[in-house]
Formats: sequence, C-alpha cells, structure tokens
Amino acid sequence: MILRIINDGGPVFMIPILLILLLSVILFFIAMIGKRDARQTAELIGYLGSLALAWGILGSIIGLIGAFDAIEAVGNVSPPILAGGLKVALLCPLFGLVCYLVSRFSMLALVFKAPS
Repeated sequence: MILRIINDGGPVFMIPILLILLLSVILFFIAMIGKRDARQTAELIGYLGSLALAWGILGSIIGLIGAFDAIEAVGNVSPPILAGGLKVALLCPLFGLVCYLVSRFSMLALVFKAPS
C-alpha cells in the first residue's frame, strides 16, 4: 500500500520526504533518551519538517504543470481522468504535511523535555 502511494505520488519527491520523516523520528528518539541536546535537536527537526513540506509542495507544482501541459496538448480530457490526476498531484504535499506535523509534535515534546 505505502509503496503504491509513493509510486503514485512520484518517487523523486516522495522518497526524500519519507527519508526526512525517518530522520526526524530517529533524531527525536535520540534526543528523548538524552544522547543529544533536546533544544538543538528540536530546532533541527523543525527545519527538516519545513523542508519536507516545501519539497512536497514543489513536487505538486511540478506535477500539475506537467499535467496541464499534457491536457493542453490533448485538448478535451474526461473529468474522471482529470480528477485522478489531481488526486495524485495532492499526494506529495499531503505526505509533506504529515511529515511537517510529526516534526512539530516532536519539537513540542522536546521543548517540554528540555530543562529551562
């Protein structure tokens, strides 16, 4: 299932977002067990989450431009095909947003853990 979603969303954009998500989760757990400074790690996780969101939006924009070029070249496109293409174009920013939210919740937990 996840492999199909990654393939549908475009591996060039989905795989880096997945790697950023994994890196954020790993950094979170390393900071929670005390191997890294919690505040610095929270800041790094925040940057990674923002990068994932921006990367997802970039993937969507590039995909939509390609789709609109194809529609322009063909002319008439049926609504189900257009709806399917738009659904696929939204997978990348959705995954980037999920990664962003995970990073924000991780930051929140690390900020509360860090000593004042």
